[in-house]
Amino acid sequence: MKHFLAVYTGTQASHDRSGWDRLSEARQTERRAAGVRAWTEWGERHAAAIVDSGSPLGKTKLVNREGITDTTNHLVAYAIVKAEDHEAAARLFEEHPHFSIFPGDGVEILECLPLPGTDR
Repeated sequence: MKHFLAVYTGTQASHDRSGWDRLSEARQTERRAAGVRAWTEWGERHAAAIVDSGSPLGKTKLVNREGITDTTNHLVAYAIVKAEDHEAAARLFEEHPHFSIFPGDGVEILECLPLPGTDR
């Protein structure tokens, strides 16, 4: 089995399109609870494929030749899954609660390749 990094993305545009801020506080609370339940159910359905369930991501620092600076990106969380191939890994995230209930943008799936010259 190959390993894949799943990166959950979110943008202000996806947040705006979702209409989240136009929901009442009570409706946001209901939707958040439904999203947490759906995410938990997703995790249970795909437990055999989940290597690391991941976590939300915080603020970003960029380190390069010029030093260390604060920066921004669209990365909001990650997970690591295993699957036979890239397509199978991507199919795990179809209709994921991150974007079907929550105002997330999508999930990018990247194959974790072996280090050159090693067996890992």
